Amino acid sequence: MTFATFHWHPESRLWRHGDACASHLLDKLQAALAQGASLAIGPNGIDSLAGAPRGLLQTRSSGTTGSAKAIRRSHGSWISSFAVNADALGITPRDSYGILGAPAQSLALYGLVEAAFLGADLHSLQRLRPARQAALMVEGGVTILYATPTQLRLLCEVGQPMPSLRHILCGGGRMPDGLRARVAQLCPGAALREFYGAAETSFIAWGDADTPEGAVGRAYPGAEIRIDAAPGGFGEIWVRSPYLFDGYAEGDSADTRWQDGFVTVGEIGRIEGGVLTVAGRRSRMVTIADTNVFPEDIEALLLGDPAVSHCAVLPRRDPRRGTQLVAVIAGNCPPALEDHLLRLCRAGVGALAAPRRVIGISDFDLTATGKPDLRALAKRLEDLP
Repeated sequence: MTFATFHWHPESRLWRHGDACASHLLDKLQAALAQGASLAIGPNGIDSLAGAPRGLLQTRSSGTTGSAKAIRRSHGSWISSFAVNADALGITPRDSYGILGAPAQSLALYGLVEAAFLGADLHSLQRLRPARQAALMVEGGVTILYATPTQLRLLCEVGQPMPSLRHILCGGGRMPDGLRARVAQLCPGAALREFYGAAETSFIAWGDADTPEGAVGRAYPGAEIRIDAAPGGFGEIWVRSPYLFDGYAEGDSADTRWQDGFVTVGEIGRIEGGVLTVAGRRSRMVTIADTNVFPEDIEALLLGDPAVSHCAVLPRRDPRRGTQLVAVIAGNCPPALEDHLLRLCRAGVGALAAPRRVIGISDFDLTATGKPDLRALAKRLEDLP
């Protein structure tokens, strides 16, 4: 059987702006892509998949809500979306990609592999401060940027205009209120597309300037979305597409299930007028005073405040309500800041759903891919009064 495989386009140039260790890692990735080899990529580096057929890729999930898992997919499951993006966004070898994260992060890896496949230049900006990243993107004339909401927020705080950008693809988390407007000020020539997906599914939906606030967007080309609820109601999100993973090579997840060619990772959402809105993970949903609350809504609200760089909203037992929520943020949280953030939450989600406390942690726990480590943070909450 012949498998589609990654390649390194002869017109792609790699600009290494990180340290020597990062350059070594990128050299190994470039060689593996040029050979179309089956490879495994994780926090410890890049390895070949010994004995595996050509055209396989194995990555590790972030482990945000549970144990990290090894996700295996075909090269073809990503190559299919490269063609979609090239057509929809008009990507050519004249473009230049900005990649902010390390290859161990699935969003950064996808951007690196897509650029190399399509013949665009790559500017790898991992391990650099946001101000340096912004300056190098301006200097290099970067036109395509893959970034998480946190990475975009940090770039906006620098305040460096980036006029060469023409497309920004934002994924890996919910975009805080106000971030889209801040990006538009610094990147007036860029179309910002927020997209929704998972390591297991790749693209599920994406939006554009016409997408309503708070929604993700319409089904990504080639993806079929199904909600297990009445029309317009919230239910589990299922997707069928050419972009799905093959299965877990290591570990498992009770949230991930297959049915009739569709897969779900346990996230809840609804579709209205063809537009998908995502509420959050079923496994994170909590019930407070008979009301279902998704911590992701509150986290997005808090991350919209410039004082909050990382946060997690976690449940704790409450003798009166059964459950109360506590917000944990990175850094110090003096009383004035806690009061401000609590008022922000009460105004945004109501007094019942709002956290009862905001706790600052200087050594905020993150996963290897830079997301809040919810399990580690919950463990630390157990030791607090």
